[in-house]
Amino acid sequence: MSTDTTTPATESDAIPASSPSATDPLWVERTGPRTYRGFSGRGATVDMGPASAGAVFTPGELLKVALAGCAGMSSDVPLARRLGDDYRVTIRVEGAKNLDEDRYPELTEIIELDLSALDDATRDRVLAVAERSIEQTCTVGRTLAAGVTVKREFVEPASAVDAGEATA
Repeated sequence: MSTDTTTPATESDAIPASSPSATDPLWVERTGPRTYRGFSGRGATVDMGPASAGAVFTPGELLKVALAGCAGMSSDVPLARRLGDDYRVTIRVEGAKNLDEDRYPELTEIIELDLSALDDATRDRVLAVAERSIEQTCTVGRTLAAGVTVKREFVEPASAVDAGEATA
């Protein structure tokens, strides 16, 4: 579906500013063979590993869930303003992994939202504002669409460095 993403039709169509990015530390720790637990400095955790490990997310699933969650958070205020604070939405993300390239060449967001009580003009306006909101403020989607440079460093853990200094 293509929606108009030009200037807002009304003041209430204005897109809220994107939230600042949290600067809390993020890290993962190994919990077993090919399994890891992710942590945030705020106390959140998530378990990850291969699908065969059971009740864990694969890294690819986390990518997809991050994209869906970002779209939901980005469109939440304008949708709640128009549909009420108790509106329900489910956002699914699909995309097959290209095994030869070990990446997802395309991801599709499917936003399930009941707009049956709205007339066509209102429905079109709500969808346009939601689309514009996601396009302008979903950091995950914007990053994936633009591409990102990934830098990598291998370093000794602080405890190993401290131990080496103690024996010198």
